[in-house]
Amino acid sequence: MGRRRCWTGKRLRRICAELAQLDIVVSPNTVRRLLDELGYALHANSKSLSRGCSERDEQFCYIAEEKQQFLHRGLPIISVDTKKKELVGNFNNAGRVWSQTATPVNDHDFRSEGKGMAIPFGVYDPVRNRGMVFVGTSHDTPQFAAENIARWWRQRGQKDYPEADHLFILADSGGSNGARVRMWKWALQKQVADAFGLTITVSHFPTGASKWNPIEHRLFSEISKHWAGQPLDSYETILELIGATTTQTGLQVRSQLVRRGYPTKCKISDSQFKTIRLDPHAVLPRWNYTIFPTENRN
Repeated sequence: MGRRRCWTGKRLRRICAELAQLDIVVSPNTVRRLLDELGYALHANSKSLSRGCSERDEQFCYIAEEKQQFLHRGLPIISVDTKKKELVGNFNNAGRVWSQTATPVNDHDFRSEGKGMAIPFGVYDPVRNRGMVFVGTSHDTPQFAAENIARWWRQRGQKDYPEADHLFILADSGGSNGARVRMWKWALQKQVADAFGLTITVSHFPTGASKWNPIEHRLFSEISKHWAGQPLDSYETILELIGATTTQTGLQVRSQLVRRGYPTKCKISDSQFKTIRLDPHAVLPRWNYTIFPTENRN
């Protein structure tokens, strides 16, 4: 019975019309019966194909081991990523809110009618359940990502971990903080490691596994649920909605606007890259590495 319900009258009549062009005259009921006998049914796309990754499980196990070592030593662990860019303006934002009347918004989301783009880059501390979201107005670049980590350390990290000299970063394998992005490593060296005398260990989640990055399901998803149905009509509104996001487990979030411009397509030379104090790990070195400060201040 479930299969029969899939074949709507409109679809059956369309098949009958196509058969009639071949001088085959049958009724919709006959078409339905024949399709059922042949085992045909209407199906939606099935997300069952995967590129797969033979080293995926190994990387997850390695990340878990690294996390345990940092937790045992009381060292900071952060999860970082850039949330989906948002067009700022009186545009529709999917979701519903309790109100006496619906909020009127523009019927089209033309970028030319917006006030700009909001680029939320998050830094989430899974141990303390604290997050900071830096809302950029320019471009999502490796320099932007690294400087936001530096902002987090300056404003929060070094206060929460005053004795720490080592930082563990969990990141996706793509984007501005991707595993293959040379500028990301260069920016971490200059803007975080050298600036604060911090040793930085980075582990990237395998391609296609970004949803396991803690920031995705413990911070970004909560922000999306909190501002659902509310037009993101200004940067001030976005900052307020992000900062007001809480959960029953005690999540606290701070937000900050970053108006600095970040040029795109910046590259570093081979000679510059060689100056990075980069130590690839023995286990899956393309996803796991440590960057040491040029001068050990500690």
